[in-house]
Amino acid sequence: MAVKSISSWIDQVIKQEEIDKYLIKGEDFIDEIEIYRHLEENQNPDKKRIRDILQKSLAIKRLNPDETAALIQVKDPEMWEEMFTAGLKVKQKVYDNRIVFFAPLYCSNLCVNSCVYCGFRKDNTHEKRRILTMEEVQEETRAVVTEGHKRMIVVFGEHPLSDAEYMAEAIKNIYKVKVPARQGYGEIRRVNVNAAPMSIDELKKLWEAGIGTYQVFQETYHKKMYKEVHPNGLKANYRWRLYALHRAMDAGIDDVAIGALFGLYDWRFEVMGLLYHTIDLERHFGIGPHTISFPRLTPASGSWLSTHSPWKVDDDTFKKLVTILRLAVPYTGLIITARERADLRREVIKVGCTQTDASTKIGIGGYTEALKVLNTLQNTNQDEDAQQFILGDTRRLDDVIRELAEMGMITSFCTAGYRCGRTGDKIMGLLKSCTEGKFCKLNAVLTFKEYLEDYASPETKAIGEKLLEKELAEIRSIPFFKRGKLLENFETYYQRVASGERDVYI
Repeated sequence: MAVKSISSWIDQVIKQEEIDKYLIKGEDFIDEIEIYRHLEENQNPDKKRIRDILQKSLAIKRLNPDETAALIQVKDPEMWEEMFTAGLKVKQKVYDNRIVFFAPLYCSNLCVNSCVYCGFRKDNTHEKRRILTMEEVQEETRAVVTEGHKRMIVVFGEHPLSDAEYMAEAIKNIYKVKVPARQGYGEIRRVNVNAAPMSIDELKKLWEAGIGTYQVFQETYHKKMYKEVHPNGLKANYRWRLYALHRAMDAGIDDVAIGALFGLYDWRFEVMGLLYHTIDLERHFGIGPHTISFPRLTPASGSWLSTHSPWKVDDDTFKKLVTILRLAVPYTGLIITARERADLRREVIKVGCTQTDASTKIGIGGYTEALKVLNTLQNTNQDEDAQQFILGDTRRLDDVIRELAEMGMITSFCTAGYRCGRTGDKIMGLLKSCTEGKFCKLNAVLTFKEYLEDYASPETKAIGEKLLEKELAEIRSIPFFKRGKLLENFETYYQRVASGERDVYI
């Protein structure tokens, strides 16, 4: 597409009235002066105050900006150990010991933006540009399903060729794919989308196509830094991006996900920005984000900033900021991705993460290419000029599941809540009351049993079966599950799965 026509396309995408409707007296919800004031006024918090704040988190109540700023300013190592412990307790209380898995599918790397930290940026002449056909989307999906995945997040560059119509068609094609397994077949049961901000009318097309969660990362909430790292393109408009998820909610998409790219600016400010984003969504719609993500800046093709940013976050700080997010918004899921090294993922999962990915390929057509080369998804060679950034953990799904099982954590491929209508305000209410996790525990066991029967290696199956025995014994001992016919129905469903039936859920 010609430069002039792309420029015209950018001009017609942004609808100013769909920004203005959410502003308060012409201002957005990121008040930088107020954020800095909270951080300044909450320096050197005493232990009693921090412990009181932890009790609020453990009561599954969202923290306010002052309380979150106080956690950010903790310096005492012993107090941090208490915070790490509290983070895990909060996670277990709301989500039990489950870790939900997904796989990302990158459909295009055509882009009109010039984000200085990203390999996809339009002026990166080294990037190998490609957009998948619908046949290729299905091929990539088959490769992902062959690993055992049931949930996918589809990622698109911001470009007129990967518009809402293309996205909707990709979603429909992913749902069509069914792949034979040891028993029955495998399929993607939930398609989430990470894509550019759109208008309400465009977002309605994704809703009608069966989108799950709509994910947009603000990258940085600091306005001056945002302008520096997004010099031109659609993404240069801070407020169009800031209110992307407000528009999604108005379009009927009641599951949305926020995130920041840590390493672009001061991590303390970004944590506060994520909290303010959560608060504003709750103010407008009564519910906040379904998940929060916190990727760190990693090397990207031709990007000097990706390796030289003065705001890069070290491992110890990363663990702390994830803990603060867990405590600040205790009922929201936290996603740690394969950007991070395996050893760090293990450590950070322990402070309250709920979702992660594995067998990840982020090059366009990467899953199919890996199968062609090695007939395996464990190819650790990454082509920097064919993907958005470099991954830290390229292990196969089976390896990560086995590791988590050894840690006493059960893998979940559950998508039941979404298909039973437990979304939006319904799931938020269930999460805050610590009820949803109980239903999810049952469905986690059912989907884990599916995985062990259909995809697991002998080593993973042996370890997984031992974990299932423990989970079953726990379920049978908990009074909640003995209400009505819940336990009886679960036992029946479990036997049906063991006998080869698939996709049964509570």
